[in-house]
Amino acid sequence: MREKIYSLFTNPSDMTWQQILMNISAAAVLGMFIFVSYLISHRGTIYSKKFNASLVILTVLTGTVMTVIGNNIALSLGMVGALSIVRFRTAIKDSRDTVYIFWAIIIGICCGVGDYLVASIGSAVTFFVIFILGCIKSDNRILLIVRADRAKQPMIKSQVYKLFSGKAILRVENTTQDTVELIYELTQKMVRKAEKGEINITDSIYKLENIEYVNLVMQNDEISN
Repeated sequence: MREKIYSLFTNPSDMTWQQILMNISAAAVLGMFIFVSYLISHRGTIYSKKFNASLVILTVLTGTVMTVIGNNIALSLGMVGALSIVRFRTAIKDSRDTVYIFWAIIIGICCGVGDYLVASIGSAVTFFVIFILGCIKSDNRILLIVRADRAKQPMIKSQVYKLFSGKAILRVENTTQDTVELIYELTQKMVRKAEKGEINITDSIYKLENIEYVNLVMQNDEISN
């Protein structure tokens, strides 16, 4: 009876409890490294502490699962079948978050099979690449939105053409019987160059008169429906 109970708690791959503890501990340590990496390299508008903490937990859980599976093919197939019925509905708005999820899973797999060196070197290189690419500033698009009297349409187009040396791209032109709304796509470089003069962009357009509003809107890929 005692031997039967003991067999329930023994690992099928004959791993010692020291090896099991080492695998899971290494996954936890490298999971914390991923935690710090996400904290330092995050460039989004909203930082989620819960998501970052979930990365550490995901790494530990993956390492635990891989320790259980070991070289047992039957157990691995059963685990795949069990996980296939689980649906994850969490919306990932930033593609970089998906990278961190895969990073956590891969580190958990490496630690689960005992490849600590591969996990450590891979984590270091991944962090270096993310840090370097994260320091590159993206030239986010800026939208210039002008709504005015329809009779002012030719004058507005001419003024925008002068301000941005003909490089502004007209994306939307909405008109009614009395009003017109023009939406131009700009870059930060174009805006900085146009504002070097004594008159800023909005003032130069408002001087045309009969202008309802002039808006400058920053547009990036981090806000989605």
